[in-house]
Amino acid sequence: MAEHHNKIYPDVEVAMPTRPQASLGLEKGHPSSVLMVPPDKPKPKPKPDPKPDPDPDPEPDPDPEPGPDPDPKPRRCCCQCLCWTVGLLALLLFIVGATAGIIYLVFQPKLPKYSVDNLRVSDLTLNFDMTLSARFNVRITADNPNKKIGIYYEKGSRLSVWYKDTNLCQGTIPKFYQGHQNKTVLNVALTGRNQYGTTLLNALQEQQQTGRVPLDLNINVPVSIKLGALKLRKVRVSGTCMLIVDSLTTNSLISIKASSCHFGLKL
Repeated sequence: MAEHHNKIYPDVEVAMPTRPQASLGLEKGHPSSVLMVPPDKPKPKPKPDPKPDPDPDPEPDPDPEPGPDPDPKPRRCCCQCLCWTVGLLALLLFIVGATAGIIYLVFQPKLPKYSVDNLRVSDLTLNFDMTLSARFNVRITADNPNKKIGIYYEKGSRLSVWYKDTNLCQGTIPKFYQGHQNKTVLNVALTGRNQYGTTLLNALQEQQQTGRVPLDLNINVPVSIKLGALKLRKVRVSGTCMLIVDSLTTNSLISIKASSCHFGLKL
């Protein structure tokens, strides 16, 4: 017994398996068998996708993107023509403006002036057909204040006398030439007939009782300007003289209590 307890057993190293081994042995109810590991099956190659059938009638792109301009030369030519046109117009405007400025500085043009010196009523009667006949004699002074500009008074002038909105009579200025710094006195006869004779005559008689009868003398005269030896195109002098007279008694001296004239040029 003592020898049995003192016996020393040597250590035995057990080698660990590095890979799994196929187990061999007997199991209950089974005969002796060997467990075999089947080899790896090769992976099947992927089949290529079938190609779609080509569309026999492909639909066109409804909105194709515009491509670049194949030839930019026409556009460049249009831009150059536009620039040249604008430049020529600007140059023409500059030349016209410079010429007008030089003419203004050299000749210093001024508008002619007009004044009504005298007014005489030679006829203002009611006819049998109830129309009113009127005849006025007007003396007008035309003043040309320009030192280097002459004025040609052309045909087609028109003068008219109005009471409020009613035309009493009309006439014309004779054709003549007015020199530099000249004053010309014009005696103009104006005649007319109004169909509302009774109503108009009553209104004029009532207005005379106040001692202030308002009248308007409208003047529209075509004139041509002479610059040295050059005669320019025709323009029109147009304006109104607003008068206040004391009465419209025929064949008597009529006093002009107030007079105001305003004129301008019309091309």
